[in-house]
Amino acid sequence: MAEELTIAVAQPRLTTGELAANAGRHAEAVIAAGARIVVFPELSLTGYDLSADLVDPSDTRLSPIEVACARTRTLALVGAPVAGMGDDGPSIAMLAIGPAGDDQRARPRVVYRKSHLGEAEAQRFAAGVGPAVIEVDGWRVGLGICKDTGMAEHVEGVAELGVDLYVAGLVDHPEALPEQERRAQWIGRATGAPVAFASHAGPTGEGYDPTAGGSAIWSAGGQRLASAADAPGAIVTATLGVTRSASK
Repeated sequence: MAEELTIAVAQPRLTTGELAANAGRHAEAVIAAGARIVVFPELSLTGYDLSADLVDPSDTRLSPIEVACARTRTLALVGAPVAGMGDDGPSIAMLAIGPAGDDQRARPRVVYRKSHLGEAEAQRFAAGVGPAVIEVDGWRVGLGICKDTGMAEHVEGVAELGVDLYVAGLVDHPEALPEQERRAQWIGRATGAPVAFASHAGPTGEGYDPTAGGSAIWSAGGQRLASAADAPGAIVTATLGVTRSASK
């Protein structure tokens, strides 16, 4: 595995319901970040609108992100509502765009579906099947979305999979920032891995006006390595060294 991995968390200014414009801002953030992985907030492509049109990973409006990821060799982890699998209802999902591990494709694909839904979310969306991991340059990256990060079942399940990094996209009210930090430190202890949260900044749907921002990256031991303020447009990065993985 690579000895170091540079991770960024981004909180771009997003316009609810404007997929093309939001995709362009994601692409700008990817280029500006200069990181191997860039994590974006929950439902970042549409804004936090539970009635938003579902996003097809093959939608050509996502092309700017694909181009940016190919140009910079970045893996972008973005949030979107997507169609379900089989007879399941739609999902709140995390899409990966760009090369990861042995998979050098840049095409968008669903890598995680939110497993723990809020009450309003559950009226439209189906829960995912549980924890998931992707591999990036030999690093095992555990995935989560917002409410997942506070659920013991989810955190313990991720820990059992053995991860070198945990990432999640969030939407929260400003008063939730202390809880975000508590959860990040808890996940770090449980998994023995650094934690990166990308938290929506600026107004979005469903009563989230304002939102928390405060995207941050923590070490496995709970030390804050990088953090953003509450304003939209911020990107912060950290370069992680091999720690937990070295003892595997």
